[in-house]
Amino acid sequence: MTAAPRALIAEDEPLLAQALQQALAQAWPGLEIIASVADGLSAAQQALEQLPDVLFLDIRMPGQSGLDAAADIADRWPADLPLPALVFVTAYDQYALAAFEAQAMDYVLKPVQADKLQRSVQRLQNWWASRQQQSATASLEQSLEQLLQLQQIQQQLRKISNQGAATLQIIQASVGSQIHMVKVQDIVYLEAADKYVRVLTATQEYLLRTPLKDLLPQLDGEQFWQVHRATVVQAAAINRVQRDEAGRMWLLLHHRPEKLAVSRLYATRFKPM
Repeated sequence: MTAAPRALIAEDEPLLAQALQQALAQAWPGLEIIASVADGLSAAQQALEQLPDVLFLDIRMPGQSGLDAAADIADRWPADLPLPALVFVTAYDQYALAAFEAQAMDYVLKPVQADKLQRSVQRLQNWWASRQQQSATASLEQSLEQLLQLQQIQQQLRKISNQGAATLQIIQASVGSQIHMVKVQDIVYLEAADKYVRVLTATQEYLLRTPLKDLLPQLDGEQFWQVHRATVVQAAAINRVQRDEAGRMWLLLHHRPEKLAVSRLYATRFKPM
């Protein structure tokens, strides 16, 4: 007998989380809700501990968005298990919905409407019935590709909302009590660290208070590549890519001694041409 599917809900509004859980109980009685959390960081932690089959992720949550939580989960998900089905919970937004539909990612609108939820549940039930016929590797690769495309669309939407702003040429970053004007072309990589972003040139390190997610839309996406949820590297600064014995990718740089880890989500950037 096939085990019942298990789901996790991440929604920061308690009444909406309760409404979604009650609606799911009606639409899919066989679905077991194993946890309900209120932020993206808790969603990632609980998902990686409990390994659910379905994730309902609110797009906008404190600390970490649903999309960022999904990327974090996908990057650290066990390689021998299929990635859970991802269902994004969102208030109506034509751009977001167009992005989800373009990538065949399921979504639930807030407030929950029984008829629309039933259609999502039907798709999930079909997915659940066929999942055993798909390898874990194929499922994971397909989901990673979808998430990467969604992240790129999300960055484009941030650029649209920031229309008129020029691509950054200079970053004002600090060293101690001093503010330095750092040319973007001199940056080797940027790395999120606690409340700051570390800005690394060939010879110096600076600190920036702007969150990495807010900085990304202001950078030239052809010049700066995201290779990890916390790391963005200048493409021209990459010397070569290495794989370790576990199959993990690392970037070796021009002009810097450290190696940078490439997360599973962004590894597709480095397929041989």
